[in-house]
Amino acid sequence: MLEWMGFEKVGPAVEESAAVRLHQQYASEFPVTQNLVYLNHAAVAPPCRRAAEAMKGLADDACRFGTLHYDKWLETYEGLRRGAARLINASPEEIAIVKNTSEGISTIAVGLEWRPGDRVIAFREEFPSNYYPWLRLEKRGVKLTWLSIYDPLEKIAAAIPGARLLATSYVNYLSGFRTDLKAIGELCGQHECFFFVDAIQGMGAFPIDVEAFHIDALSADGHKWLLGPEGNGILYVRRKWLDAIEPVEFGWTNPASYTDYSSRDMTLRPDAGRYECGTLNTIGCYGLRAAIDFLLEVGMERITAAVSQIARQLAAGVQAKGYELITKRDGETGSGIVTFRHPHIDASRIVGELKRNGIVASPRQGWVRASPHFYVSSEAIEQTLKVLPSA
Repeated sequence: MLEWMGFEKVGPAVEESAAVRLHQQYASEFPVTQNLVYLNHAAVAPPCRRAAEAMKGLADDACRFGTLHYDKWLETYEGLRRGAARLINASPEEIAIVKNTSEGISTIAVGLEWRPGDRVIAFREEFPSNYYPWLRLEKRGVKLTWLSIYDPLEKIAAAIPGARLLATSYVNYLSGFRTDLKAIGELCGQHECFFFVDAIQGMGAFPIDVEAFHIDALSADGHKWLLGPEGNGILYVRRKWLDAIEPVEFGWTNPASYTDYSSRDMTLRPDAGRYECGTLNTIGCYGLRAAIDFLLEVGMERITAAVSQIARQLAAGVQAKGYELITKRDGETGSGIVTFRHPHIDASRIVGELKRNGIVASPRQGWVRASPHFYVSSEAIEQTLKVLPSA
């Protein structure tokens, strides 16, 4: 088991050997490595080969046969729900297929019945999709308590009593700071505070267990660490909350009787499918299902060990070249995101220099953000470090 379960207790030698084995074993799954050193999974990842082939297969089949094989489409939707549920230790009935993380967050923020005086805990450093929906609740009389992701657990614990909901990201989009979901979830559970997690920057690279972490709802898109396509994601809602969260959008597939087109019964589906308001992104579902099944095959423990080792190598290397890390990294808070800057060189210039050498990273708010996944080799990181300008 990992170490939240302590994957941070996996020794460096074990992590390094795990990273080498994964790179060698799965290199063929990532054709991008033939063209680029890709360090941009926190932005948009290249889909793994299996995801790309699944989408190509569906496109070709639909082109030649239309909906003749529609039964396979339906099985793909269910297969995606099953795979996502396995990845986070949930039930498939608790998984809805959504367009993106933002849609999932909005479903929770708007769907709950709020009362004036209710209080929500949110964090100042969040990506806008996990910031704006909670801020808008002030118009409905909800009070916001703003904390920092870097606040000690004791300060977060002191804010939770009396709060109705706490919303946090698993991994911060800019710094890569990884939140202690288990500790915060336990606190929320003790005080009956709804615990929501934006998981997009962690799901697919680090373990998530909605039961062990006491998570009530979670949303993530497929196009980052899950190695799937854009425009396709998942929303998890704990079963006990389904009747308390109204669908934000309502279409023909929200009701339980949606396969009977003549029905006008608006009774909702008994599972999280009630949050799906119409035709799904079928080609995206094919891709995301294949990507998640692939990650499950590789194994989260192995992926986490490899991502941790590669990110640590990169972080140590940039510091050795005189770069500053945006925040201190350790086994408890480190992730696959490594964000750094040079005291005398503009971040956009650095990213441009990397790009000219076939290395992809992102400039973010004056920093360089690099985010390698498990298949990036140690040699690719060394190549990156050689190219980084030092003066």
